[in-house]
Formats: sequence, structure tokens, C-alpha cells
Amino acid sequence: MENIVLSHAPFKLEPSWQKALAKELQEPYFTSLIAFLEQEYAGSNDIYPPKEHVFDAFWKTPFSKVRVVIVGQDPYHGKGLAHGLCFSVPRGIKPPPSLKNIFKELGSDVGILPPKHGCLDSWAEQGVFLLNAFMTVKDAHPMSHSKIGWERFTDAVIAALAQKKEPIIFVLWGKFAQDKCGHIVSDSHPILKAAHPSPFSAHQGFLGCRHFSKINEFLMKQHQKPIGWSLN
Repeated sequence: MENIVLSHAPFKLEPSWQKALAKELQEPYFTSLIAFLEQEYAGSNDIYPPKEHVFDAFWKTPFSKVRVVIVGQDPYHGKGLAHGLCFSVPRGIKPPPSLKNIFKELGSDVGILPPKHGCLDSWAEQGVFLLNAFMTVKDAHPMSHSKIGWERFTDAVIAALAQKKEPIIFVLWGKFAQDKCGHIVSDSHPILKAAHPSPFSAHQGFLGCRHFSKINEFLMKQHQKPIGWSLN
């Protein structure tokens, strides 16, 4: 494994993920992706999240610990917002509109009051894998890193999870996430679908979807500990 690019900081991958994705990490496109990112972070443009946080979702939720997958699209493209987990922001940062709607649904579904922060680390540490399809972005330029190799890499991540024997709950908010995970066999893994929590679509099926309680209902049926959704 010594010659895998991600064995070296700052783009270092958690060991169980490195093992699960060993073949993918050796692909030429991935070597090119990492080289491109090194140039981007060394350049004059701000790139998010900070490069030491690009793979935080993998470190917070090791491959063997994944119980739920929430698929995002692009990191937040404003300064200080993205930190490697989809929809999440660091403590001390005001939750963006989509995250506010997630908290609104969380309150109506399981009765949890809006938290004082928007950091979803505790969800990730309980097995909720918070994956963005494109894992980096240029400041103020959404989707600017959508064609550099991330989509192929995250397709491989999802495929590796879909091959696991134990059921994983895939939570797909919005058409993009649903299309990206359209190949997953629902007989093997439960799939929850709803509109995206963005203010533009939340009222078209996200609010009222009750996904948080449905996740825990399934986990308990599998004799697993439910997710503690409270962040305070």
C-alpha cells in the first residue's frame, strides 16, 4: 500500500477505506486528480474545504462503521463553511438554508429542537456517512470541481458500500443523489428518497418525509443502536 497516493498527508485516507478502495486508488485518473488538487490548493484561488479536511467524512465514519449514507452534491462554496461532511458546517458558523430545513424536519419528525450549531460530526461518528459527490470546490464557483475525477471516485465509494452484505440505509435527497445511486438494489439496502432540503424544493416532499425516524426504525429492527440525532 506504500505507493498509494493517499498514504501521505494531507490527502490521507482512513485505513479501512484505503483497503476497500485499494484498486481505485491505483487508477491513473486518481493520481491525476490528486496532482490537480495539489496545484489548486497551492494556487491563488481559495479551495474548499481546507485540504486537511477533504477526506474528513472517511475518517469520521470508517468503512466498517457505515450504517447510513447521505449523499450531497457539492461542498459549500463560501469561505469557512465546508469541512468535509455534506450539509455540515463547523461550529460557530451559521447553518445555511438547506441545513436549516434539515433541522426543521428533524424537529417535526423526532421532536428535536434546532441545535445551537450546524456541525454534524456526531452523526458521522455514529455511522452516518456524509458524502459529497464532488469533494472540493473553488471559492464562489459551485460545481467548479465537478469534472476533475471526483464523480468517478465517489461512484466507486458508493459501489463498495453497495457490495456490503449488511444492509446500509441510503438517504437520497434530490434528483442528483437519486440518479447517482440509481443502480443500488433496494432489496439489499433500504433506500429513502425525498426532495432536496434546499429552500427551492424542500416544500416539494422533503419537509414531512420523516426520514430520521424511519432510519432509526430500520436500525432497531436490525437490532442496532439508533442514531442519536441531537447535536447539543
